[in-house]
Amino acid sequence: MEADGFVRKRRMTAENAGSDAGVAGASAGAEVRWFGGRFWGVSESIVNSLTPRIGGESQLQSVDAVCAAQDTLTEDSEPDYEGLPQGASTSTHMLAGAVAGIMEHCVMFPVDCVKTRMQSLQPDPAARYKNVMDALRRIVAAEGVWRPLRGLNATAVGAGPAHALYFATYEKLKRTLSDTIHPGANSHLANGAAGCVATLLHDAAMNPAEVVKQRMQMYKSPYRGVLDCVRTVWQREGPAAFYRSYSTQLTMNVPFQALHFMTYEHLQEQLNPHRLYNPSSHMLSGALAGAIAAAATTPLDVCKTLLNTQEFHTLRSSGQSQGAHIRISGLVHAFRTVYRLGGLQGFFRGVQARVIYQMPSTAISWSVYEFFKYGLTKHQHNNMKVQHMKAEV
Repeated sequence: MEADGFVRKRRMTAENAGSDAGVAGASAGAEVRWFGGRFWGVSESIVNSLTPRIGGESQLQSVDAVCAAQDTLTEDSEPDYEGLPQGASTSTHMLAGAVAGIMEHCVMFPVDCVKTRMQSLQPDPAARYKNVMDALRRIVAAEGVWRPLRGLNATAVGAGPAHALYFATYEKLKRTLSDTIHPGANSHLANGAAGCVATLLHDAAMNPAEVVKQRMQMYKSPYRGVLDCVRTVWQREGPAAFYRSYSTQLTMNVPFQALHFMTYEHLQEQLNPHRLYNPSSHMLSGALAGAIAAAATTPLDVCKTLLNTQEFHTLRSSGQSQGAHIRISGLVHAFRTVYRLGGLQGFFRGVQARVIYQMPSTAISWSVYEFFKYGLTKHQHNNMKVQHMKAEV
């Protein structure tokens, strides 16, 4: 009888686990389908509405001036990619940046899920992985093929506006500061400063999405979906929970982006000195810049993940689970907790996954951004050319 009871109990446990995995898989599958439909619909409408107006926001150089410069070009010559800065309007940078941000985060989302789990200080025994590939294989086998994609729609919603602000601010400040610091030439100081300011706006828009995304990525996440996560966090921890890691995020991302942009621009000077549209140089420069910046800022990323997820096992291990109102709050508190539970090695948990995630992410981001920037600028160039020809007739 005891043996029969044990078998029934194990069968019920397996059925419940399968049910939970099925719910998680269905949730993630719905998120992917939602994102796919929204991305293509919204991107098509944005391109159709913005493309005819690209460059029309200020017409920083007149059509006559543009065409006077074009007289020196042949009919088959390409528009100077960086030589048309006046034609690349803020709307161009915002549209190109939004598409680049969405592509960057969504293509690499499964690896980001692994990174979040591998940064856990006190992971469940079933969520301890050897490396990125081992983690992906075990997550898919135990929790379903869609599980690494849970939280994708939250990331997509946040990444679009965040990266639109990010790239538009960077391009504007880079040119303004470069003209002030080193007129007529590239300034690494201007690039770094522009990246820091752009990060302030990017993180303000992205931080709530990061909180939701990382909570849904954790092993045995209790949330049924994005809206359930938002509602639960709001009710239990208040709206401040969505910005609990904001100061840590800035502390990490300001040096990250300063190092990232300075490295990217330096590599572009070496690999693409004439600043033409060169996809291979954009991808290589972006990948190397992302890898260097990611490795250097991993300790801060571990603290950010801890602040965002408020891991139950970590709170229990540090003796804080007795009071539900006690939370890990602030960078100093997070640093102490990481050091107490993981030592110096704890600050580099998930560094491999972070570098593997950031290298293709930044390569995708820069190559997609430069592609759309080039395409939109060329489209405007051709429009102004046609307008001039009509004016002459």
